[in-house]
Amino acid sequence: MKLNEIREKTMDELNAELVAKKEELFNLRFQHAINQLENPQKIVEARKTIARLMTVIREKEIQADKDSAQ
Repeated sequence: MKLNEIREKTMDELNAELVAKKEELFNLRFQHAINQLENPQKIVEARKTIARLMTVIREKEIQADKDSAQ
């Protein structure tokens, strides 16, 4: 998922996507542990997507705080 796509989403969509990606990461790690994961790179991609989501969520929280303080 591209950063531009992530920034266009609302906070509710971002939080839902974050939960889904964390579940996906859990499942990927579980598959990797029992040697059923064909492409371990998927774990790396999921972690990066989670980091991007968390970054954008934090950016939006900071912006909302600035807007409410003014």
